Amino acid sequence: MKNEITMWFSSSFPQSSPLYLCKPNLHSSQSLTVPASARGDVGDGDYPAPTPSILPFHVKSITSTSNPFVKHCVKLRNSSSYRHAHGSVLLVGTTPIREMYNFQESMHEKASRIDCLLLHEKAEVPEELVESGIHIVRVSSAVMKKLCGVQSTESIDAISLVRIPSTFHTLDDDRHQDFSKWFPSTSRILILDGIQDPGNLGTLLRSAVAFGWDGAFLLPGCCDPFNEKALRASRGASFQLPMVSGRWSNLQSLVDGFKMKMLAGDPDGPVSCLTYELACSLIDTKLCLVLGSEGSGISEKTREASELVSIKMVGEFESLNVSVAGGIFLFMLQPQNKEV
Repeated sequence: MKNEITMWFSSSFPQSSPLYLCKPNLHSSQSLTVPASARGDVGDGDYPAPTPSILPFHVKSITSTSNPFVKHCVKLRNSSSYRHAHGSVLLVGTTPIREMYNFQESMHEKASRIDCLLLHEKAEVPEELVESGIHIVRVSSAVMKKLCGVQSTESIDAISLVRIPSTFHTLDDDRHQDFSKWFPSTSRILILDGIQDPGNLGTLLRSAVAFGWDGAFLLPGCCDPFNEKALRASRGASFQLPMVSGRWSNLQSLVDGFKMKMLAGDPDGPVSCLTYELACSLIDTKLCLVLGSEGSGISEKTREASELVSIKMVGEFESLNVSVAGGIFLFMLQPQNKEV
């Protein structure tokens, strides 16, 4: 009987699924071994012992904030290393969940999927998910508040446990990479240089999707695009846009390999102005657009490797918010062979 249960669970939920972590311990119904790689990382705190985090397939409701699975979800929300070790994120809100689900359903090859939907005990199941077969668990108001990490959950009825998409890649070395595997098209790639504010990063990803850009490259110093605030700002764009997180040497390989031109938004120094004429002259040019943080701007490497472009302003302001400026750049320089 023991072997039959183990074989059934293993075949039902692959090891990459968060629900595989809920594999029942046949000697104890309350324990779960968390992978060692998920027990901590630099800057994210330590997890010295395995965390009990179970969600057996027969569970239909959770009312206690002390439930092990609730604690697991809170760690997913708070820790980048824990998220990436488990390959899962929390997506909060019915609208982002619906948009993410509809986008994945429209794709021939699905890059992500919803493994579990945590629904407020009084909320209705979103129409698109009624016949989806997704594991739905009803939760109390106290649990919903704990999971969201906000004081008021009046407008939040649903949270989903979602796979980090296969279109997101992290490069840890300087080896030559075949970027064509990750960016199906390289007409327009957004480069984020040390964008630490998750709201700005999420908004930029959302704008990139809205204006038909092909992907985003995150240089060191950027926040996690699956940070809860970044996800909220991106409204699901993190699951739609191919993304690579890597080093400057990796970016150089991308630029050289596809003979791309680099532009960087910069309000200081001798620069060109973003104009309709400039945008028209670049229609047939493969383009990387680099945007830096508001605090420190673009890095010195970016400054040396790029043509600097500014947005002409009438008012006496030093600069625009990077998400506002980025939206203007992304709109003006959008690819012309796509419907936006």
